[in-house]
Amino acid sequence: IIFFVVASCSSIPKYPSNACKIFGEKYFYLKYTRASSKKWGVPISSILAVINKESGFRRFAKPPRHKIFKIIPYRRPSSSLGFSQAVNKTWDLYQKENNKPAALRISYKSSSDFIGWYFWKANKINKVSLNNTRDLYLNYYLGFSAYKNKVYRTDKKAIIFAKNVEKQAKIYKSQLRECKSVLNKSYIIF
Repeated sequence: IIFFVVASCSSIPKYPSNACKIFGEKYFYLKYTRASSKKWGVPISSILAVINKESGFRRFAKPPRHKIFKIIPYRRPSSSLGFSQAVNKTWDLYQKENNKPAALRISYKSSSDFIGWYFWKANKINKVSLNNTRDLYLNYYLGFSAYKNKVYRTDKKAIIFAKNVEKQAKIYKSQLRECKSVLNKSYIIF
């Protein structure tokens, strides 16, 4: 019985690479992602792609620990946590600016709103189009200042990650067009 209760509460969709199946299985993911998209003007496909890349839809995701002598677990490289993998400092800023002191990084609702807010800030600070998933993700991964200083030109890993997120967002966008009638809302920004 305990196994079935835990399994039914899993945050990970059975088919994380298919937007229609994600939303068919996890109605609240659709509800919260749609709300973030509408509020911040960020495509649903971009929000989903970031969550997939950052946490694989795992509620309690954290970066792996460094190891001493390759076997003894040590510190984690950052304070990243949850669906969005937001670090403490940035999450605190999000809570303060949006008057959401109770927002949790392990909440899908809060994390999808956080990503929308962060992309909206990237648009305001660095003038990145809200439809440019690649550059929005570079802001997300590197931070606003590092993006502005074009640090990504020498960070091959950041470019690869950003291209992967952009590619996944395009796949999600295509899938969402196909299942739009199922989602039944014409105002969705894919």
